[in-house]
Amino acid sequence: MDSPAILRVPPPLDLPATLEGGQAHRWRRDGEWHWCVVRGNLLKLRQTPAGLEVHSTPPPTESLLDMLRDYFRLEDDLAEVYRGINLDPRMEGLTQGYAGLRVLRQEPWECLAAYICSANSNIVRIGANMDSMAEAFGEPLTLHGRTLYTFPPAHRVAAAGEQALRDLGLGFRAKYLAKAAVEVAEGTLDLEELRIASYSDAKARLIQAPGIGDKIADCVLLFSLDKGEAFPIDRWIRRAVEVWYLKGEKASYSEVSSWAQGYFGQYAGYANQYLFHGGRLEKLGRDNGKPGG
Repeated sequence: MDSPAILRVPPPLDLPATLEGGQAHRWRRDGEWHWCVVRGNLLKLRQTPAGLEVHSTPPPTESLLDMLRDYFRLEDDLAEVYRGINLDPRMEGLTQGYAGLRVLRQEPWECLAAYICSANSNIVRIGANMDSMAEAFGEPLTLHGRTLYTFPPAHRVAAAGEQALRDLGLGFRAKYLAKAAVEVAEGTLDLEELRIASYSDAKARLIQAPGIGDKIADCVLLFSLDKGEAFPIDRWIRRAVEVWYLKGEKASYSEVSSWAQGYFGQYAGYANQYLFHGGRLEKLGRDNGKPGG
């Protein structure tokens, strides 16, 4: 039997809300355990009073724990985040109800691929698309009798081409993902360069790529490229902002984004995740303004 490692996590942490809330798409829950391949490592995690119990292939080392600290953004001080976004009773209720929901730092190419797959889709289908690409073009890893696959690098997806992606069920998204894979593989779209660019410059570069609009760009910027002010807007977020903050007034993507960045500032992305949970899980318009209402 392998020896697990314990990753100490500053409280609070809500592991299910963090991993199952729609920002990452390859985590699978099995009872108290969460499984995924992250940055080439097959992980089996569960939350314990001591922290995260980590089983992995390859076996857990201090460098793997460092990777997980980076992935879970454990350098983020949630108390400071909450001070920055708890600007009204609504948000105070959400941060209390979902205390420990963290924004992840995902691998940029995999994150970009996932959100290209998100166009006119849903969380279940996005995950299925990502898994099908991993099984077709990735490498197998086995832990405790379960085999999962690494997500293929951009050059491998580029070599497979559009038709192979269509054959995997990506539909019209195959064209855009194939083109993005070529750009990333050839270096004309350097995702790591966008990490050090300003938010506006990084977003402008992303939306130059075919099939990448405001929402996909903001998701990639927030969930993989350290742009904490990014505020992805889907139907849940738009309804939450319009109903909870704009008194029912309709607003464009840019108007909602500008409002959020002005109101929440550098932690707009964190506020986004709590609003997403509030809108999606609390059946917006029928609750009493508090989680569980």
